[in-house]
Amino acid sequence: MTNYLKMAYRNLGRHRRRSILSGLALAVGTALLMFIAAFFEGEMRSSMETTLRLDSGHIQIRDADYDPDKLSVAWEYLIENPDQAAAQIEALDQVQTATPRLIASGIVSIRDESAGVQIMGIVPGSEANDPYRNGLVAGSFLAADDREGILIGYPLAESLALNVGDQINLLVNTSDGDVDEQQFTVRGIFTTGTTAYDKGIVFLPLAKAQSFSGAENRASMIFILLKDREMADEVAAAIQGGGYQVKTWSELNELLVLINDFSNAYIFILNLIVLGVTATVIVNTLLMSVFERTREIGILTAIGMKGRQIITLFLTEASLLAFGGIAFGS
Repeated sequence: MTNYLKMAYRNLGRHRRRSILSGLALAVGTALLMFIAAFFEGEMRSSMETTLRLDSGHIQIRDADYDPDKLSVAWEYLIENPDQAAAQIEALDQVQTATPRLIASGIVSIRDESAGVQIMGIVPGSEANDPYRNGLVAGSFLAADDREGILIGYPLAESLALNVGDQINLLVNTSDGDVDEQQFTVRGIFTTGTTAYDKGIVFLPLAKAQSFSGAENRASMIFILLKDREMADEVAAAIQGGGYQVKTWSELNELLVLINDFSNAYIFILNLIVLGVTATVIVNTLLMSVFERTREIGILTAIGMKGRQIITLFLTEASLLAFGGIAFGS
């Protein structure tokens, strides 16, 4: 085998220009494939992680009759004693954090400007809120006992010309179907990098959101993050029951999962295309080599080399060319 390698290496060197061009074609194809695959994989991973951290979590627990599209805070659609339920879930080994959240629809206004928003009551100390805490661009994060503070996104602050310390009016649809309005002070301004999200949501401490909306000791959901999102089905099965909806991240993000599957299929097709191009380059190189070296093949046959050995020599040349091009492209 060593002799074949030496002869193949020497033959490639005799046709240096052709070998270099063929190797470059393989290298460029490999590099292009790896770049596209890495780009798609990185974009999908980033998009998925952003959605899970900001919106759905890995698992959500809701009341059986809760409709996330209505954002109702009527008692019959909410989870009672959510702190107790969250503590029990957080005790599971697979769970990183579990925290109650209350979601209501509202309107923020200042002077003659107003905007419709989603009001989210959160437990400020929960690590589930790290994306907002780490995304602060001005001011400070909320405190659990704050009864007058509000956290808003940078796009919303910019559109309403708000700064830290400014007073804004917030109107909410309450649990009895009425509306209530109170004045709050902007404690902090955050950005997550997702403009639509940052512009459409404001945060209050959970206790204040509950009293403001008339939903004391209740929450819209238990928001759960796991140590490994692939354990979602197992954990969901363990906490099913009690008249609650238990939704995993894949159920909550069906469109995103579909896009991810499409992206994987697209990358697979690209792999096939590049493999086809690679095979074409190698076969073309082999054919050119055979046609140009008929005299050499005759001499090798005359000195006793068998057809199988000559084929092995040419395949060794092709292998060296392929491995060299792929290694260079990688």
